[in-house]
Amino acid sequence: MHAGSPGLPDFFSSSFLERMMRSFISHTFTAVVVMAASSATAAPPSIVTQGNGAALACASCHGVDGAGNPQAGFPVLAQLPPAYFAKQIADFKAGTRTHPVMTPIAQAMSVEDAESSARHYASQPRPKAGASTVDPAVIARGRNLAINGAWDRQVPPCFKCHAVDGLGVAPAFPAIAGQHAAYTVRQLEAWKTGARTNDPQKLMKAVAESLSDDDIRSVAEYLATLGTQGKGK
Repeated sequence: MHAGSPGLPDFFSSSFLERMMRSFISHTFTAVVVMAASSATAAPPSIVTQGNGAALACASCHGVDGAGNPQAGFPVLAQLPPAYFAKQIADFKAGTRTHPVMTPIAQAMSVEDAESSARHYASQPRPKAGASTVDPAVIARGRNLAINGAWDRQVPPCFKCHAVDGLGVAPAFPAIAGQHAAYTVRQLEAWKTGARTNDPQKLMKAVAESLSDDDIRSVAEYLATLGTQGKGK
């Protein structure tokens, strides 16, 4: 019996619960490491490397490593939460998010295609950021917005939802660190104008509407400098 609480068995004691929690965390961490290592070494699924006949291979635009192509406008997919990734594919299929290239590709993907490509890209390291040539004052402004926000204009910090250093919080808030600046600019502009509307509870629309064009460029340029995250560190 628990001496401090008459009538309660020992397994309700704080020391027992602490031991159980430590054991749970240890075993969970080990399982996650093993699963991540297994995913990282597994061969990419065919939808990524070959497509499925109707849908182009993901790698043709985003690369096998999910680094994307900033010149062509294709975003980084590496380390996106699988549930977030799969939701974007589902939204493209349903028409709640639209893009001239992605919409027909998503419509040709099966549920298994979406899930296997999501798992693959979640296992890839975030790409390294190159040296920035942007004015340091622009980067500093973006950093301040990302960390502190602009509460006088009802703009919360980016990291309030997307976590410290923009690592993301699964399943709804993707990693934004290291994303190509031009892509981030386009998405913020799309939310601001209403061209993109598939954010949860219109959170991004509310934020984007309060950002100036200079705010958008600054925060996008700053986030692009954050570089490699997670496994790539």
